[in-house]
Amino acid sequence: MGSALDGIRIIDLSRVLGGPYCTQLLGDHGADVIKIEPPVGDETRGWGPPFINGTASYFQGVNRNKRGLALDLAREEGREILLQLLEDADVLVENFKTGTLEKWGIGYDRLHELFPRLIHCRISGFGADGPLGGLPGYDAIAQAMGGLMSVNGEEGGDSLRVGLPLVDMVTGLNAVAGITLALHERTRSGQGQFVEAALFDSALALMHPHFPNVFAGGSEPRRTGNAHPNISPYESYATGTQKIFLAVGNNTQFAKLCAVLECPQILEDERFRDNGQRVINRVELRGELEAVLSRHNGSEIAERLIRAGVPCGPVLSASEALRHPHTAHRGMLVEIGSYKGTGTPVKLDRTPASYRNAPPAFAQHSNEILAGLGFDESRIRELRESGVAPPAFDSGYHQVDCADCKETIKPGLLGVSQ
Repeated sequence: MGSALDGIRIIDLSRVLGGPYCTQLLGDHGADVIKIEPPVGDETRGWGPPFINGTASYFQGVNRNKRGLALDLAREEGREILLQLLEDADVLVENFKTGTLEKWGIGYDRLHELFPRLIHCRISGFGADGPLGGLPGYDAIAQAMGGLMSVNGEEGGDSLRVGLPLVDMVTGLNAVAGITLALHERTRSGQGQFVEAALFDSALALMHPHFPNVFAGGSEPRRTGNAHPNISPYESYATGTQKIFLAVGNNTQFAKLCAVLECPQILEDERFRDNGQRVINRVELRGELEAVLSRHNGSEIAERLIRAGVPCGPVLSASEALRHPHTAHRGMLVEIGSYKGTGTPVKLDRTPASYRNAPPAFAQHSNEILAGLGFDESRIRELRESGVAPPAFDSGYHQVDCADCKETIKPGLLGVSQ
């Protein structure tokens, strides 16, 4: 039994997060992903500490199930090798600044002419054109400009960035969707197409329900901390121990909440008779509920509530979430040798994901990939020595772990340019 994308080959020129996360998910589902890094390596190899065998955990988190090759695409010989690889490829994923590939003579129009079935996916900050077209963008910039920061934070407090690269990862997921849509369409037309996933667009698309509230003539969205702007009770609550999160979306759930907590007076209070009234009187409701919850152990009452049909859970730390027995049960812990990672969130029953290879060392599979193109040992040596296809020990980011070379290079020698 294979995986859904067996037989699909992806050339991954992307760096940092959105693109690598996209191609890792595709690789998990069977695609043969060749990750091509520049001579200095993907800069996230140096984004630490912590480091694992000289490579930052940041890189390790989104680059499994890939084969590694280093190429200098600024040189014609490097681009010629790329074109050879694209002859048998289904998808190209890249996040170069708009105009870079065109400057090298390998922009989309040229690639489509050469490889009409190729699906070319570009991940960018703002897209190629328009008022911000072609400008660089990071996750935090997209959060700031897309409105996410404006609604994140405590009421009356400062705007806050979401504490993880949410927009980058969602853009990677959007790229996966676009690529699979294009692969499906290609079965009808026989043609590839250009797929674009921009951080700015992804950030805007995440602004539910705030944008719909604005469209409906509501006031400017405001920060509400952990509370939901349209639902109550829907936020974190203190208990006698740890905090829990309640997400009560209807009157039936609210009645069950009050039954488990044995507080009929709250259920019968006219201020809380329906969701609209509960939203208007959320401060008073919070006080009433926390007075009752203060008598309970957080994890125990959360367990009782969710089993009674009330959406609820304890607020866990990262380590606690990893240790939760349901995490392992859902296949969300992956180990490949010494590598540890989180599993794919998409489960297919007939063609499940597979975890075959740990993230590659820098240029780990260069010999294998170049030999597959017909290069003999002498030619591969020339490419290494000339720097067109630099060997593993040329990287400033990684401890080499390959068959023919062993050398430790300290991380961060080349610095990190943001």
